[in-house]
Amino acid sequence: MKSGKVVRVCKNVGDEIHSGEPLVAVEENKKTIDIYSNAEGIIKEINVKEGDKVKLGQLLVLIEGEIVEQKEVKKESKGSFNYFEGIMSPIEEEIETKVTIIGSGPGGYVAAIKLAQMGADVVIVEKDSIGGTCLNRGCIPTKALVRSAEIYKNIQDANKYGCFSKEHGVNMDEVISRKDNIVAQLTGGIEHLLGSNNVKIITGVGEIVDENTVFVKSKRKETTIKTEDIIIATGSTVSRLPIPGIELDNVLKSDEALELIKLPEEIVIIGGGVIGMEFAFIYNSLGSKVTIVEFMPNILPSLDEDVQDTIREIAEDRGIKIYTDSKVDRILDDENHKCIVEFTNGEKKFISTEKVLVSVGRQPYIEGLNLEKVKVELNENKKGVKVDHKMRTNIPNIYAIGDATGQVQLAHVASAQGIVAAKNIMGKESVIDYSNIPSAIFTDPEIATIGIDEKTAAKENIDVEIGKFPFMSNGKALTYGSTEGFVKIIVEKDSKKVIGAAIIGPNATDLINEVSIAISNELTIDYIIDTIHPHPTTSESIFEAALAAEGMCIHN
Repeated sequence: MKSGKVVRVCKNVGDEIHSGEPLVAVEENKKTIDIYSNAEGIIKEINVKEGDKVKLGQLLVLIEGEIVEQKEVKKESKGSFNYFEGIMSPIEEEIETKVTIIGSGPGGYVAAIKLAQMGADVVIVEKDSIGGTCLNRGCIPTKALVRSAEIYKNIQDANKYGCFSKEHGVNMDEVISRKDNIVAQLTGGIEHLLGSNNVKIITGVGEIVDENTVFVKSKRKETTIKTEDIIIATGSTVSRLPIPGIELDNVLKSDEALELIKLPEEIVIIGGGVIGMEFAFIYNSLGSKVTIVEFMPNILPSLDEDVQDTIREIAEDRGIKIYTDSKVDRILDDENHKCIVEFTNGEKKFISTEKVLVSVGRQPYIEGLNLEKVKVELNENKKGVKVDHKMRTNIPNIYAIGDATGQVQLAHVASAQGIVAAKNIMGKESVIDYSNIPSAIFTDPEIATIGIDEKTAAKENIDVEIGKFPFMSNGKALTYGSTEGFVKIIVEKDSKKVIGAAIIGPNATDLINEVSIAISNELTIDYIIDTIHPHPTTSESIFEAALAAEGMCIHN
């Protein structure tokens, strides 16, 4: 690596530094390397910050101290001669702590801060970048692209608002750079929070040796951690389908799609779930021709049919081609270095495309943890760590949270699980409640859901009343020029309690929290109706949907 971008600064001016400890991490072409100290002493200057571009030979850190000589080790080759290979002997250390957390995503770092606030000594082990998938390759970078796509779409639609722009376009270099800067700012902020809470960060790959020992290995250091409790927070990895041709150069995973600096003229997205649909609207708004191939009978299969039908109609109106009930058979490379996607949709079909994005979900990442030897039980499908509602595994002092459990793969759920685990470790009993988890989908328009949906109510024979209100009748939505979609509130008929909701439209992911509070506190629909909602706001649609559930809607 001759150049790259600083993604992590591991030390501060005035810190004591030992040979073999990481100073900064630099990333280039999706590869990250740690730059280690070859000296011992005190850090006098740090000449870079996260997000800076650096090159070979540039002064990064100034240390007052002394160089520690590297040891030259003689090795025997398999041939008839010996050779010398200079390596730095790894530094070995042993530390003790109350809690060791493996993984620093939204589950791991939140648990660490909560534990520290409750008085525990905490160590976080992270093999990559602080913040996990969510901050580095998931929620945050995706939403940065969503925002860029939204701005460009607004520019294209400017004439509808009495505005005009003679020239417009998309600079993907700048789009990706903005996304990277946001990620660097947030990950840097989390590192600062961990540091201010005295959470020790150890960079390297963690392995559970036994219920009270975690071994961490990096290129220059080996650390043995003696610990009272362990939290597994290793997250998830992209699922891969056994499709012939899936390893072709122009076939992307969602991680790689976040780094594209050349906007594809056309792209086929395999999978019409949450990630696939978000990327579909991003690329469509930026100007790509988008086709979705979905195995299930409809896109976003977990949602109610009225929400599915609405978002599909909106997508198709904007030129997104959707094939459902379709199985991808193989992906081929043609002579023009394009991909041919072959799939079955009642009959064989072929699509020629510049890029293919495989977006079929994620699976728990628990490789290398040594769980089998430690006898930590997995779920029945063997794809996640089995836990109870206290986030505890079958080993009393080992916990697991977030995507590693194979349960609900949402960042805010991982954070909630982290707090639950932290409280139980510190002797304060707590359990996780999965019955009231909001879900946010950043398509255009947004989609948000909470609680029991219509099809679940029907399946469980729950007698319900439905209140529905279209954004077309909301004044604020009209001023936005965003009138697609609706608010739907589901009320248990006998008790009048709010038990669920679905929103598709402007500000859906923000509006859902009002219903979430109502469900969490077992409130009746009257509480929403009796609450004065400010005018003109999209929140009035919640009020009108609540009225509609009682047959008293005013503005529709």
